[in-house]
Amino acid sequence: MEQVNQNYQQLATAIKSASTLLDLDPKSALYADAIAVCNHLTNANFRIAVFAPFNHGKSTLINAMLGNKTLPIDLIPTTGAAITVKYGTDLRTRIILVDGTDICRSGTDILKKFAVLDGDRRMRGDVASVEVFCPHALLSTGVEFIDLPGTNDREAQNNLVRQQLLGADLVVQLLDARKLMTLEERENLRDWLWERGIKTVIFVANFLNLLEPEEQKQVQNRLRFVAESFRAQLPPGFSNLYRVDALPALRARLKGDVVGANTSGLIEFETALQKVVGILQKDTQGVRKPRVEKIASKIQRSLKTKITPLEVEITQFFDKNQAKYNIKKRAAELIKQGFNQSINELKNLLEITNLRNKYQADGAVALAKNEFKSWERDNLKQDLKQLQLDISKWLYQAYEIFKTTRPEDLLIPLPNTPQVTLPHKPGVDGETIDPGSLAMGGGIGWLLGGPVGAAVVGSITYMVNKNLQKTEAKTSNESYLQQVAKICIDAVDDYLMQVNRQGLLILDRYQHQLELIIQFNHSEVPGEIQQKQIELQKWQNSLSQLNQQLQKSLGVTIPDEFQVEPNKDKTPEINPPETQTKSSVYSFSGKGVKEEVVIPRKAPQQQQTQQTTQTKTTATSPPPPPADDLEAKFATWEIDQEIAQMKANMGKSGFNNSKQTNNQQNQTNKDKKSSNQSQAKIDKEKIARAYKILGLQPGASIAEIKNTYKKLVIKWHPDLYIDRPQMQQKAEKNIRLVNEAYSLLSRQ
Repeated sequence: MEQVNQNYQQLATAIKSASTLLDLDPKSALYADAIAVCNHLTNANFRIAVFAPFNHGKSTLINAMLGNKTLPIDLIPTTGAAITVKYGTDLRTRIILVDGTDICRSGTDILKKFAVLDGDRRMRGDVASVEVFCPHALLSTGVEFIDLPGTNDREAQNNLVRQQLLGADLVVQLLDARKLMTLEERENLRDWLWERGIKTVIFVANFLNLLEPEEQKQVQNRLRFVAESFRAQLPPGFSNLYRVDALPALRARLKGDVVGANTSGLIEFETALQKVVGILQKDTQGVRKPRVEKIASKIQRSLKTKITPLEVEITQFFDKNQAKYNIKKRAAELIKQGFNQSINELKNLLEITNLRNKYQADGAVALAKNEFKSWERDNLKQDLKQLQLDISKWLYQAYEIFKTTRPEDLLIPLPNTPQVTLPHKPGVDGETIDPGSLAMGGGIGWLLGGPVGAAVVGSITYMVNKNLQKTEAKTSNESYLQQVAKICIDAVDDYLMQVNRQGLLILDRYQHQLELIIQFNHSEVPGEIQQKQIELQKWQNSLSQLNQQLQKSLGVTIPDEFQVEPNKDKTPEINPPETQTKSSVYSFSGKGVKEEVVIPRKAPQQQQTQQTTQTKTTATSPPPPPADDLEAKFATWEIDQEIAQMKANMGKSGFNNSKQTNNQQNQTNKDKKSSNQSQAKIDKEKIARAYKILGLQPGASIAEIKNTYKKLVIKWHPDLYIDRPQMQQKAEKNIRLVNEAYSLLSRQ
């Protein structure tokens, strides 16, 4: 029992704490109900409240059961306070005023001063509680009677009665047989008792003795209907309807008239009441649980009303924050992959072997023809510029999203034009001439003369192609031509080695710009959201504590709507940068191969000071536009990267022979020319045919074009038909048409 009382105390504390947190108006019904139910939980006695409109004989009935005129009675409404009758060794009264004054008197005469209505039939406002102590056998078992004011007189009295009913374990509703169950009584029965979980109710009919015998029979039938319609939760075998003529019962009890008391119905009612109380006292939890649940559910709903909008607002903030984080995370992966691929392409070009294979012969010829500057501008510089732009594009896209360090343009300067000095040339008469100084200002072909210059150019091409730069010549004429050719070749080779060394050095340093730009974390939680998180935690803790105590004290099952979900950290763990960052690149080869690409992180190098006389190749990108919808932009970048990866994989898959490569190069050249033409001059028939090849309606969006292109590349990838030559040939044809259509439409 001690543990039960302790549990009840903890539950009452949880209810009061929640009520305080909700800042309920002390005059509100919910606040009054909460206080009443808390007082009920912490009161170990079994309380019986007598409930009825005024002049129904409530005080008279209690006096009859006590066998004394303990409570004031009159023909006018008298009870002006809730009078609690408890066990005491002698009859005495205790009144506590609102200011804390404690008044104790022997007997009950003092009730006429503090516990009755004033001349205006109003309750006194300075009385906090009224208690009467009486030596009665039933009270000695831990039972208390509560004499309540009448309910149909004043609003203040109604509020007091309504509140006190929650603190009653058993309600005795006294009915006037002469005007049985008025509309107000029925409403009070529904609203004050049934709807609030108070279902241990016994009906007692008074004044039945004032009716004629025939009327008594009719009233008794109506009484049974009232009792049956209200399904009271009483122990089995007990009726919830009794007849007690209160005033005759009191008179008989005062005279010691047992027959009169029995005739009035008092003894039958007292006997049943004592037995019901004896049973219900053993199951106070079953009695109190329904009404506590009713009030607690209102408090739970009020707490939930506070919790839900905060949860929604905070969840929306973190969901939005998480979405931005996910976009940035995916963008970082895509940008790193594209940046690394572009870096590798430029590094591949800057490899000395590749530079020699691609530029040495043509560069030496251009040098011999005194056309090196033009050749440099139209070939090497143009190739470098495009690759540098491809790299810088990724940095500017990273800056557009992450808004951190603004990137610098990638600048790989080219060395000065190679300078050559020709060897002594034997003259016709055996004399030698020194053309070295002249070679500085004119082409070698011009210096040496027509056929001789042409022979030098041809010798350069022959020696580079056959790798004969170091082969000794057999004739003097050939020896001189080869010497001149070798000088041009070596000069260009030295030039390309400078491009190699300087370009790779600058590129290694430039790679680290991406690490400075891609810096992202979850947005800092604003102070307003932090405050709302604290507030939400406060509400959730209160509801959780109330739920726990309801389960622990009364075994209440908490509905799902009032459950408190444990707080979840919506911020994912963000790992610090590692020495190496791995990202997955899915390469389409017909079977879905997954490759692991390792992106090395290198230590920063000091910036190399460039000579002012050097010519710089500049890959200048415009500043990024204001960010709009990051998710939409990223989706566009993502599909662009997929398409670029597909094209790269098609180039590596083996089905693109040299002829196809040449065709693609030719197509690229054509694209360069067509890009300079105005949109109005593009052949409409070709555009219509391109839409038809892709299976799209004219005017389709670029997103639709890209998505369709991606699907068709996957469908017609030649590697899928490697063991079916005819289908592979068809696939190659389809891929070529699809590529041409996409190339045309993507420029629209």
